[in-house]
Amino acid sequence: MSGAEKTGVSEVAAAPGNQVACWKCGKPAGAGHFCHECGTIQPLPRGTDYFAMLSLPRKLWIEMERLETRFHQLSWKLHPDNFVRASAEEREMSLERSSQLNDAYRVLRDPVARVEYLLGLAGMRKEGTTKQQAPPELLEEVFELNERLDELRSARAAHEEGAEMAALRKMLEEAAHGFEERLADVDAQLMAAAREWDATVDSGDAAGGRAALARMNEILNRRSYIRNLVRGVTQELAE
Repeated sequence: MSGAEKTGVSEVAAAPGNQVACWKCGKPAGAGHFCHECGTIQPLPRGTDYFAMLSLPRKLWIEMERLETRFHQLSWKLHPDNFVRASAEEREMSLERSSQLNDAYRVLRDPVARVEYLLGLAGMRKEGTTKQQAPPELLEEVFELNERLDELRSARAAHEEGAEMAALRKMLEEAAHGFEERLADVDAQLMAAAREWDATVDSGDAAGGRAALARMNEILNRRSYIRNLVRGVTQELAE
């Protein structure tokens, strides 16, 4: 590997003035994936996130063409085939970086995954810390849905068939469809909150940014609850 060929892609963003020494030549490596002096692949700066890995601002609206271009450029430059004659350290870094790059692309190309990832960076999506609860506006509908599910399970256990069973299944299918429509509304709310976040990034409004993060977190919790509800009904109907 001769080094970081110039392809027009900006490398990993890092703090201004970053003068970390290259692990191979000892000269200032710069802030990219490769040393500016000798072209050797470098460890990522500590704390580098998926946005920085692809030289993108930490915002939730991403131009897909820009993301695709940067991903493919870096994929080519970091591909293990380019390191077959390199040292063991470089080959290992190439494999690890290619995997990280694929993970970053998979997350950032999906609008909902982007929001969840951003909230994770803010420490707001730690697994096991949030107990799922029915949104207050859905409590009555969820209660009725659970009653119908209990009826379905009881009827199935008793090997009941016929018109009543068919009517029960139809009610559950209609309920699941209704909740799926609510998911579309929730996604629209999430995208609106994402635009609010981007506006606070542009304006430097820290308080507004915290409020936008909290709103997105609440919306994601509601989305996750409704999605799991639909999945549970679908699984029950499939049995």
